[in-house]
Amino acid sequence: MSGLVQRLSAVRDFLVSEPVRVSAILRLPLIALIAVLVWIWEVQHWLPMLYAGILGAYAVAAVAWLVAVLRGPVPGWADWASTAVDLAVIVSLCLVSGGATSALLPVFFLLPISVAFQDRPGLTAIIGAITALGYLGVWIFYSKRDDTVGLPNMVYTHFGFLVWMAVATTALSFVLARRAARLTALQAIRRQLVSEAMQSDERHNRAVAEHLHDGALQTLLAARLELDEARERNPDPSLDAVYAALQETASGLRSTVTELHPQVLAQLGLTAGIRELLRQFQCRYDVDVVADLEDVGTPQTQALVYRAARELLTNVGKHAGATTVRVGLVERGEDVILTIFDDGSGFDPDIVGAALEQGHIGLGSLLARFDAMGGSMRIDSDPGRGTQVTVTSPR
Repeated sequence: MSGLVQRLSAVRDFLVSEPVRVSAILRLPLIALIAVLVWIWEVQHWLPMLYAGILGAYAVAAVAWLVAVLRGPVPGWADWASTAVDLAVIVSLCLVSGGATSALLPVFFLLPISVAFQDRPGLTAIIGAITALGYLGVWIFYSKRDDTVGLPNMVYTHFGFLVWMAVATTALSFVLARRAARLTALQAIRRQLVSEAMQSDERHNRAVAEHLHDGALQTLLAARLELDEARERNPDPSLDAVYAALQETASGLRSTVTELHPQVLAQLGLTAGIRELLRQFQCRYDVDVVADLEDVGTPQTQALVYRAARELLTNVGKHAGATTVRVGLVERGEDVILTIFDDGSGFDPDIVGAALEQGHIGLGSLLARFDAMGGSMRIDSDPGRGTQVTVTSPR
C-alpha cells in the first residue's frame, strides 16, 4: 500500500512540476467534447470535411504533444508554442465553420486552459479577453454577413460566461503566482537556514574532533605506551588483553575523529571518504559490502552526502539485520547520486515522517535537508524485503 502511495505521489509531483503537462492532459477531453457536440448538433458547416480534418489533426497533435511533455524535460518555449497552436486552431475552425453557431462555444475554452496554469496573470487576462471578444466578434461578423441569422440574446449570455471565465482564470493565476513567489522566498530562506545549520554542525564536529584528538585520544595513546613498556618488563597474558582492548579503542576513537573533522573529508574527497566509511562499517558489523564507487571529486554538497552515507550505514548496522549491503556512488550531469541497498528486514517508509514529528530527526532531518538544497532522498522499502535509499544531490 505504501508503495502505491509513493508512486501516486511521484506521478503528482511530476505533473505539477511543469504546468504545461496539466494543460496538455486537460486539452484532450475538451477536444473530444467539441467533436461529440458537433456530431450531435448536426451543424451545417461551410466546409464540413475541412472542419473535421482540422479537429482530427489537432487531436493527433494534442496526443503527440502530451507524449512529448510527459517523456522528457519541457523546453522554455513550450507554453507559448501550445498557446499559439490553440489560437491557430480556433481561428481555423471559426473560418471553416460557415456560421457563428453555439456549437463553436467550446472551441473558445481552448485558450484559457492553455494559460490558466502558467502563473502569468497578465497573459491570462489578455488571452481571456481575446477569447470573449473573439467569440462575440465571430457572431457579429456572421450576423452581418447573413441577414437571416441575427444576433440571438443567448450570445450575450455566452459572452458573459466567457468574460467570467477570463476573470476567474486571471484571479486564479494571480493567486497561484503570489503563492509561488512566497514559496520561492521561503525556499530560499529554508536553503539558507539549512546551509547555516550544516556549517554549525561542521564547527561543532570540528570542535568535538579536536577535543577528542587532543584530550581522550592522546591520553589513551599515552596509557597504551606505558602499558606496552610494562608488558616488556613483566610479560602477562592479562596485560596483553588490556593492551589489545586499548588498541581497539584507540583505533575506534581515531576513526571517530576522522569522521567528525570536516578537513579530513575535504582532503580525502567524497569517494575516498565513503570508502573509509565502508571500511569502518565492515570492522564494526558482520555484513558483506559490495561497493561501486566512482570518483566524483569534492562537490560542495559532499558533507551532506557523506553524512547521509554515515547515517544510513549506521541504521543498517543497528536495525536492518542485513547480510549484504550494496553501495553505489555516481555522477550524472550536475547531480551526485548515492545508493545504499540492504537485504535486511525493511520497514514502512511512512514511519520516517511520524518519527520526525515525534522528535526523532535522523532520516527525517536528512530528507528535509536534501529537499531544501534542491536534491532528494527516496526510500524504497517494505517489511521483509530490504531497503534501498537513493540520495540525489546537486554538486
